[in-house]
Amino acid sequence: MRFVAIGDSFTEGVGDVLPDGRERGWADLAAQGWADAAGHPIQYANLAIRGKLAWPIVEQQLEPALALRPTHLSFNGGGNDMLRPRTDLEHIADAFSRVLRRCDEEGVTMIMLSGANPSGQLPMGSLVQRRGDLLSEAVLRRVENRPDVIRALNWPDRELAQGAYWSEDRLHMNAAGHHRVAARVIHALGFAPPETWWAPSERGGKGPSGIAYYRQHVGPWVRRRVTRTSSGDGRGAKYPTWVERVPSGSLGAS
Repeated sequence: MRFVAIGDSFTEGVGDVLPDGRERGWADLAAQGWADAAGHPIQYANLAIRGKLAWPIVEQQLEPALALRPTHLSFNGGGNDMLRPRTDLEHIADAFSRVLRRCDEEGVTMIMLSGANPSGQLPMGSLVQRRGDLLSEAVLRRVENRPDVIRALNWPDRELAQGAYWSEDRLHMNAAGHHRVAARVIHALGFAPPETWWAPSERGGKGPSGIAYYRQHVGPWVRRRVTRTSSGDGRGAKYPTWVERVPSGSLGAS
């Protein structure tokens, strides 16, 4: 199997920080979990870059991903779009249609993910919730007659929406959140993930609140919007070519 992931910070793995400072994330976990569950090596690539909008993901990452000749391609996008005013949700959903069409043309199985729901922790969370609900509905309409599309739907997961699964910025999942998403992907592929991945014992605590939260996390986000910059500017893909994940001998390895 050859699994390539495209997307934004959700797929890059932002928030799941290892002791050495590297960021792992659900896609890394799922690749290893897939190899463990299947009992054979998985070739894995990850072209996701934080800060990307849905259509730039498609325009910049899709063809390089397909050029690797994968058997499976995962796609998620739209989280950054939803935070911007006057977002055309139907246009975002069209990006999923484009990815599916190209996967069909290349004989690749699409793994479609919806993002996790951060609205319970965010300022103006009700607006994010409403937009996320509408985007999820629009995307699902585009694949409703496609049982061959592998679905890992995280937006409706009320457990994953709880604060214990989120990092201090409240926008990105922590290690517990990424493990839960990886478990859903492994399950969607037809395997049984480690039970501990669904609800890891170590979860995040509360980060800064009040003025400290706005200064540390909201302020930098606003500055990027004003200056039309992105947290992904100048960054390259984490794994632009194949890396091999071999069975670890322990399905519960993390």
